[in-house]
Amino acid sequence: MTAASPWWTPHVHADRRPRLMLRNGLTAAFRDWFARHDFIEVETAALQVSPGNEAHLAAFATEAVGPDGARSPLYLHTSPEFACKKLLAAGERRIFSLGSVYRNRERGPLHHPEFTMLEWYRVGETYESLMRDCADLLAMAATRAGATHFSFRGRECDPFSEPERLTVADAFSRHAGIRLLATVAPDGGTDRDALHAALIQAGLRTAPDDSWADLFSRVMVEKIEPNLGLGRATILCEYPVVEAALARPSPRDPRVAERFELYCCGVELANGFGELTDAAEQRRRFVIEMDEKERVYGERYPLDEDFLAALAIMPQASGIALGFDRLVMLATGAQKVEDVIWTPVAAS
Repeated sequence: MTAASPWWTPHVHADRRPRLMLRNGLTAAFRDWFARHDFIEVETAALQVSPGNEAHLAAFATEAVGPDGARSPLYLHTSPEFACKKLLAAGERRIFSLGSVYRNRERGPLHHPEFTMLEWYRVGETYESLMRDCADLLAMAATRAGATHFSFRGRECDPFSEPERLTVADAFSRHAGIRLLATVAPDGGTDRDALHAALIQAGLRTAPDDSWADLFSRVMVEKIEPNLGLGRATILCEYPVVEAALARPSPRDPRVAERFELYCCGVELANGFGELTDAAEQRRRFVIEMDEKERVYGERYPLDEDFLAALAIMPQASGIALGFDRLVMLATGAQKVEDVIWTPVAAS
């Protein structure tokens, strides 16, 4: 089999260039939208003390060498979240970041080791305001790209229609026949055995060492996500608290958190929160996440003590991260994110 030509080969670049130019147009359009809505663009340092403390995120590690030769570990950030929240603590009220982030162990049609994340925050506003932002940005992306619809692997979505709002509990009931919240206690604790039995009843595979989180993820991947964002975008909201380490609990139901994800054509595009500002609770959740990371992967990342200190004075806010490359992919009709990245990372 003949190897594919590199992306920099002139004829390959000529084929890629129209989508790349559309990407530039979307970048400019998004920056203009945020400026018109009184957001300030911020640039955050890629090198951080902690890359984030979610169990299944893998980071790129490096080290800083001081003038005296002293060495200290650093990581490329997996998102600008910690830095952006420090800026909110400092007094900023509406900010956005559009830049590269880095995640290890991720490469495929929807994943790339270095990708562009659009992240924005609204102080004093609810996470419903972010849902409205998402609807506006989807329509704007389609208009700028001249697209009447988004499609991916045979699934289609109308970016101009009002997104459907669906709770995670309703999604589990609709697509898997599982009463998810029957396995979640009022204090957020989970019943692994009850969820395990529900998966078996639904005909899903399980393993003896599956945790509640493993079982939750399996249902999400196999039953829920393929059915989201079909016909119109889906806003999947009210995640169980244990699946929302950075979000505050819902005042309506303490078993769930103010977290939502945006889907189009079965593709996850964005992840938004009503932000948790309780530093002690955030520390507790991070420790749980890192304990799980150590159990599964045999490693853990440090906590950013500076971030936890800033969180204690951060005002109430909502924030969201959107995978910009994925949105460009859908808007331009590409079949993988690498097709809309100017210079893809070399494959090992």
